[in-house]
Amino acid sequence: MACFDSNKGSLEEDSYEGAVCGELSSCALAMLEKEQESMLSPSESPGTFISSNSSSLQAAVPLQGYDVEFDPPLESKYECPICLMALRNAIQTPCGHRFCKNCIEKSIRDTGQKCPVDNEMLSEDQLFPDNFAKREILSLTVRCPNAGCDDKMELRHLEKHVVQCQFATVPCPLCQKSVRKSYLEEHKTNECLRRPVSCSDCVACFVFEERELHELQCPFANVKCQYCEMDLIRDQIGPHCDTDCPKAPIACNFSTFGCKERMQRHNLAQHMQEFTQMHMRYMAEFLRGFSLNGTTPKSLWALAPSVSSEDPGSAASVSASGGSRGTVSCNSSFAPSQPSEEMQRLREMDGRLVKQDHQLRELIILKDTRAGQLAELQRRVSMLEDTVKELEAQQCHGIFIWRLKNFSSHLRNQEAGQPVVEHSPGFYTGRPGYKLCLRLHLQTPNAPRCSNFISLFVHTMQGAYDGLLTWPFQGTIRLAILDQGPEGQHHMELMETKPDLQAFQKPTIQRNPKGFGYVTFLHLTQLSQRSFVKDDTLLIRCEVTPRFDNVFHREGPTVQPRGPEASVSRD
Repeated sequence: MACFDSNKGSLEEDSYEGAVCGELSSCALAMLEKEQESMLSPSESPGTFISSNSSSLQAAVPLQGYDVEFDPPLESKYECPICLMALRNAIQTPCGHRFCKNCIEKSIRDTGQKCPVDNEMLSEDQLFPDNFAKREILSLTVRCPNAGCDDKMELRHLEKHVVQCQFATVPCPLCQKSVRKSYLEEHKTNECLRRPVSCSDCVACFVFEERELHELQCPFANVKCQYCEMDLIRDQIGPHCDTDCPKAPIACNFSTFGCKERMQRHNLAQHMQEFTQMHMRYMAEFLRGFSLNGTTPKSLWALAPSVSSEDPGSAASVSASGGSRGTVSCNSSFAPSQPSEEMQRLREMDGRLVKQDHQLRELIILKDTRAGQLAELQRRVSMLEDTVKELEAQQCHGIFIWRLKNFSSHLRNQEAGQPVVEHSPGFYTGRPGYKLCLRLHLQTPNAPRCSNFISLFVHTMQGAYDGLLTWPFQGTIRLAILDQGPEGQHHMELMETKPDLQAFQKPTIQRNPKGFGYVTFLHLTQLSQRSFVKDDTLLIRCEVTPRFDNVFHREGPTVQPRGPEASVSRD
């Protein structure tokens, strides 16, 4: 059977008697109501039925049989021979055949007054309703036509169920896409391309599918300068590139006089110093052209202040060739009536540019001096920090607690398959003593044989007392990840050094590349079973007892034996 189409009309039954179209008389309506009372289910009201039938009788499209899935399948005796679907408003003929009311009426009107099954003469006056078949069909069990719904009900209750079914599809009022009724609100909130959203930067409202277009135009969106990559809002990009950006390309200050060079803004001063003579030639040719025309270059006086204020480096260009300007000013007569006034203006410009050039050179020298002093201070601070760290390491006396902060970020990187390797600061076993450090490795999920394990190793380092000690290093090392909860159930392991391994030989570089420890020290899932991580910090304790030094030996808690999954390895 095909699926049910709600557009075919209500499941309520239409009465056979009465006019097919036009207004029904009060007598006909009363007959309809009386006949239908015997066919309606207990939950259906006659008033509702009459109103639905009145509209359906006025409808232009006749209804065929019930196009639904029956369970069990529909018996052939309830199937209309014309539409091959379940009988709707079953009608019986004098020859004993059943048809849908609309199907047989249309057949008589279109093909003639005869039965479609046996060709017996048949007129509409001979048809009569089969109320028994109607009740039987409405009592049959059908499946809900909505995909995903497994409900079954009697045919008379199907329409009511379809209206309330959570698997029914309805058009989204925003994008008109067909979605499940139960999923409509979530679709309108999170998935609909026509859902209204607002910009977090400018609070403008638009539909979601126009988001990318708005992001390209939003005046308050955060963007990067294409030259210096500084973060700015879009409205600031223009002024920034025009006046502030040190890497924005700009024209030379003497472009008006003929210089075609373009450079980054922070290179302008260097350009002005390197091409002073060329700029003077451009200016001389510019002034000579005005003198030949017999006109006063008023634009030159308007440009003079901007040349001196735009960049102090331009002072070097002009001041370096004062003699040339004197020659140009003497040979160039801008206006025969005002030669002395023009000469005075050129001298004033010369003086301002020379003064600014001296100030610029003094500032450059001062900057270089301060930069050298700052570099020396930074070097001294770095040396002091290293000294302090070395002194702190010597105070450990063989017991070191490593506070590994921001541990959640390391876990996220591990889950993403990124290698996570962290080294601890160095520490000494005593004074004098060996210098050691720890290495923690979070194994990735796809690591063979040790996936999602914490690996922990010990490395020897070059220390201040290496010349006073015996090598290779020998002793016991107790490693523990501390439980920061009130119970204090730490995870501890004890291991003995192996003098024949390279990991315990005297290091020839700052840190011995070979380490010794546990590849499967602790599984990551065990971190959540106790309070190993608190305030996003993991605490790792290392206690080292050199074999030749019994003074610093400390009795620790009883060490629990390792499980079968653990392993000690040299890395």
